[in-house]
Amino acid sequence: MKSLREYLTFNIETRRAYINITPEVEEVIRKSGIKEGLCLVNAMHITASVYINDDESGLLKDYDDWLEELAPHEPIARYRHNRTGEDNGDAHLKRQIMGRQVVVAITDGRLDFGPWEQIFYAEFDGRRRKRALVKVIGE
Repeated sequence: MKSLREYLTFNIETRRAYINITPEVEEVIRKSGIKEGLCLVNAMHITASVYINDDESGLLKDYDDWLEELAPHEPIARYRHNRTGEDNGDAHLKRQIMGRQVVVAITDGRLDFGPWEQIFYAEFDGRRRKRALVKVIGE
């Protein structure tokens, strides 16, 4: 069995962002030479998520609006976590809703997706350098 581990890095200038990372993940798989196996992608930050869904601008805005309704950023005093001097209590909750990681089958050297599926990195407390892990295992 072979494996390859790489990190994708992001410089996110806004507090929240949704980035389609499918092409970068596909490049790691190509580089690995693995034809049959699994690909794990996970956010390496407690205020970010990796998830799979459609790359449609209305849906991305719907996610952002929905998450902001569930866990609004302000007022920041509503979150006990922010009493530590942080202002990202909402980002931790948003991450919990959207999840930490995805695992996708690799078949014939490609992500074995259903129709319209794409991999996204979602950031809920940006404005600094962030990263995601891509781990490919198989033969």
